[in-house]
Amino acid sequence: MEQDTKPIYTWDAKPSRRNLTAADIRSCKGVRKLTQTTANTVEEAAAAADSGIDMLICGAANVELVRQGAPHHFLTAALTIPDYPTDEDILRGALEALKNGADSVMTARRLAVVEMLANEDIPVMGHLGLVPRKSTWRGGLRAVGRTAEEALALMQDFRDLENAGAFSVEAEVIPAEVMSAISPRTGLITVSLGSGPGGDVMYLFQNDICGENPLPRHSRAFGNLAALADQVALERRAALAAFRAASLDGSFPGPAENARIPTKELEAFLAALER
Repeated sequence: MEQDTKPIYTWDAKPSRRNLTAADIRSCKGVRKLTQTTANTVEEAAAAADSGIDMLICGAANVELVRQGAPHHFLTAALTIPDYPTDEDILRGALEALKNGADSVMTARRLAVVEMLANEDIPVMGHLGLVPRKSTWRGGLRAVGRTAEEALALMQDFRDLENAGAFSVEAEVIPAEVMSAISPRTGLITVSLGSGPGGDVMYLFQNDICGENPLPRHSRAFGNLAALADQVALERRAALAAFRAASLDGSFPGPAENARIPTKELEAFLAALER
């Protein structure tokens, strides 16, 4: 792995290595497509790293777990709105995530928050298009940019986010044609989640990729872990029921499961009991 990585210092001033740096990702714009997925456990991180995924994103609370599974992958920590309500909370949370091994942070907060973080030289990912937590302002969960007026307003949002100092943007559920027109017109690294192939980075949630739950329209399952989980649940119940039945009918424990005492020792023990 080390031959495919480069040396860095983490935000905690510790030597490490990364498959990509922020500068590398910027240099890929318009040249090389990258991929990103979520990881919030050691296993999810290791699976993504072993599969060749380029970039990871996790909840800020899970950075240390993800670093155990993917010690060298470029990692973004998401600062969820309810968990970091004030500007001080956001800055403190961002610095803690970076200290724990993140390389960038993601926030869907206002431009002033992005600017605050960027002023500390923190690589910041914004969030434009459909922002699910703010979907009430869009009339619910829907694609954003389906009219010329809305698409132009979205283009301005990208410009404003770039001017605030963001490094990248999660572009969620934007019509593919609109995304393809916007991406080359912004310096932001566009991370397409349901926004077509025109983004710089293709992004899906890992549980969607692996087929662990019902899919939103913009996702595709490339595996079927849900079926395996169902089979595991069935096998678990069958095993527990079989254990109960065997315990009650006397077939468990059997000779193979029982500890034994030598015959001579048993006879001496029983004789001693009789005395």
